[in-house]
Amino acid sequence: MGGAGLGRVAGFLRGRRGAGGDPASPRDEAPPRDEAPPRDEAPPRDEAPPRDEAPPRDEAPGSAIPDPVVRSILEPEDVPPQPRGGGAFEEFVDERILVSRDALGKKEMKVKVMEVSDEKAPTSWKLGDRVKVTKILVTIRHLESQEVEEAEFDIEAIEKELAEKRHYTSTNRWVPTGDIKNGYVAGSRHTSLISDAAALDYIEF
Repeated sequence: MGGAGLGRVAGFLRGRRGAGGDPASPRDEAPPRDEAPPRDEAPPRDEAPPRDEAPPRDEAPGSAIPDPVVRSILEPEDVPPQPRGGGAFEEFVDERILVSRDALGKKEMKVKVMEVSDEKAPTSWKLGDRVKVTKILVTIRHLESQEVEEAEFDIEAIEKELAEKRHYTSTNRWVPTGDIKNGYVAGSRHTSLISDAAALDYIEF
C-alpha cells in the first residue's frame, strides 16, 4: 500500500476517535432500573371484640354447700388431729416376741399384765428397772382347732398356795420393764410367770 493509502486510513481512524467511536472503549453501561415502589402495607385487621361471657347457670336449689359445712368436713372440730405417717418406729412392736409356743407347737400363748405390786425392786443398780407382777391375763390358742381360751390368774396367791402345799415355789414375778410391750409380757418371760400355775394344774401348756 502506498503512502497516500496509509494517510487516508490514519485520517479515517482519527475521525472516528473524534466522533467518540473508539472500538476499544467499553460499552456504555445500561442505566439502572428504576426500583419498584414499595408495596403499600395492608392495614391491620380489626381485632374481634371479646365474646360476652356466658351468664352463670342458676344452681339447683339445695346444691350450694354452706361454708361452715365445708369447713367442718375439712377440719372437724370434735376429732383431734392425727399425726401423719403413723407412729414412730420406736413404738412399733413385733407381735412375734409376745407369743410363746408349747413343746409340740400346737398352742400359742400371750400374757397380759393386769396388776403390779408397789414393792420396790432390790438391787436395781445391778438388774435394772423391774416390776413385780401380781395378776396376769393368759390367752391360749389351739392352732389345730383355732379354739381360744382366756383366764385371769392371781399369781401372787398361787405362789403362796404352792409354798403351803409343796413347800417350794419356782415363780419369778419380777419382770424387767423392757420386757413389757403395750401391756403384754415378752414370750421369753412366760414360763417364769406361769410355772406355779402349771404346777398346780391351773394351766396346761
